[in-house]
Amino acid sequence: MFSRTMTTRSISSYYDSLAQLGRELDTADAIIIGAGAGLSTSAGLSYSGERFHKYFYDFAEKYPIQDMYSGGFYPFDTLEEHWAWWSRHIWINRYMDAPKPVYSQLYELVKNRDYFVLTTNVDHQFQKVGFDKHRLFYTQGDYGLWQCSVPCHNETYDNETAVRKMVAAQGFAFAKDGNLYVPDGIKLKMEVPSELIPYCPHCHKPMSMNLRADDTFVEDMGWYHAAEQYEEFLQNHRNQKVLFLELAVGYNTPSIVKYSFWRMTHDWPDATYACLNYGEAYAPDEIKRKSICVNGDVGEILTALETQ
Repeated sequence: MFSRTMTTRSISSYYDSLAQLGRELDTADAIIIGAGAGLSTSAGLSYSGERFHKYFYDFAEKYPIQDMYSGGFYPFDTLEEHWAWWSRHIWINRYMDAPKPVYSQLYELVKNRDYFVLTTNVDHQFQKVGFDKHRLFYTQGDYGLWQCSVPCHNETYDNETAVRKMVAAQGFAFAKDGNLYVPDGIKLKMEVPSELIPYCPHCHKPMSMNLRADDTFVEDMGWYHAAEQYEEFLQNHRNQKVLFLELAVGYNTPSIVKYSFWRMTHDWPDATYACLNYGEAYAPDEIKRKSICVNGDVGEILTALETQ
């Protein structure tokens, strides 16, 4: 009896929160989206399990690597092997479409509204589904960019053509949709030809990923321009009715999205904070009266919002 009552209340609370969120989406003058890694996980871009073993089974057999995240830090003996790993990682997480339409659902929800996206994700899925690149700030980098590993200068370089060559050199083939597959009878190589290894055009040191992993991260002109656009958007809307829509943000780098959203919700007179998260939907007491917390998978929540 107790369990049934609690379940009923939980379901009722869930749909009440969805209805409240729907009203806020409809009436907000601006929507500021803050997206974390869980959004891509909800879209099927998992770094472990079946997806990891499909594309990295040979690396998993040779090395004590159990997921794509940890593999990115593995000290491979050669650059040929390093870039074999990273080219696969880049292609499947940056250039292949996400398995589930979560990003597309989000875009349909906000495309006709005044929005801006702040994200720590580096997989470029927002722009792929149609989000305006002038309304996006990728704070932590982009899988599609390389930089000098030193770095000797503050420029980044598109890598799609080079990565495609690296992946093909390992034995992968490309389907029409860009997905990778291994042709029958092909044994994958775990290295790329030496001539495909990228080097800095200025100092000739090896290139590296444009990811904020340490103090060598390059903030290029595009990064600073996006930061300025975000700051301008905030300044132009701080006295309007604003919805801070936080999607699946964890606590790896909470100051970028979560803590800043909390602070602005507290300080701005007509701001609302919405936290959509699986198991971590929470708002501090100081802004609880201005908050909507929905516990669940973001993709499922967006689907439910579409049917309201």
